[in-house]
Amino acid sequence: MTVNQRRLTQHYFMTAPMPCPYLPGRFERKLVTELRGPESNGVHDLLSRAGFRRSHSIAYLPACSDCNACVPVRVSCADFKPGRSFRRIQAKNDDIVRSIVPASATQEQFQLFSTYQDARHGNGDMARMDARDYRAMVEDSTIDTSIFEYRRPDGSLIAVALVDNLSDGLSAVYSFFDPKEHKRCLGTYIILDLIAEAQAFEFPHIYLGYWISDCRKMSYKMRFQPLEGFKNGRWEIMSEDAAQARPNGSS
Repeated sequence: MTVNQRRLTQHYFMTAPMPCPYLPGRFERKLVTELRGPESNGVHDLLSRAGFRRSHSIAYLPACSDCNACVPVRVSCADFKPGRSFRRIQAKNDDIVRSIVPASATQEQFQLFSTYQDARHGNGDMARMDARDYRAMVEDSTIDTSIFEYRRPDGSLIAVALVDNLSDGLSAVYSFFDPKEHKRCLGTYIILDLIAEAQAFEFPHIYLGYWISDCRKMSYKMRFQPLEGFKNGRWEIMSEDAAQARPNGSS
């Protein structure tokens, strides 16, 4: 069965309305589909280029009837050049050693994950995840997934990124780090490292998930220019000025 044939038989489902985790007072719905079988990598590739994201063994796309605030974004790596502030962050972390390992959960990762959640998202659903839940997040995938581990010179784990490997780049599924190391700007550093990895292999894109102009915790994504957003069925360059002027809410 070819990827195109698999796409024709892919089943999609609409979730029930749930409170939006990003915009208070709104409700979200998602279009979801399972990623199963030997063709799942090809299906995931196609869906990622159409704005879908992966969680566990499903791919999903926001499908809210009265809101279009979520914009899938990806960095155009070929034209990305780190500015002065990004170079400072890279210099702060030049002692970190990164390794790419299979997507297999460890107790060391989970301890760092729990510390991060308690400090950054204490009231969120992910803060209630136990070791079994974490293992499912990392390992419940039928596609090509890796873990980027970042360690201090003494070997201790300082940051982790769960990354999907696509034919046209890398998709940053989730990352976490030691919250006490806030001066290192590790969240930004991880993205810079993924961009460098993509450039080394001449991959064109790093997929960063969804951006919402009215959500402050997503504003950092707009710094990675040139950035493309998937709107009206195609990828378009999004400048910081244009993004600030973009209205959200009703389509």
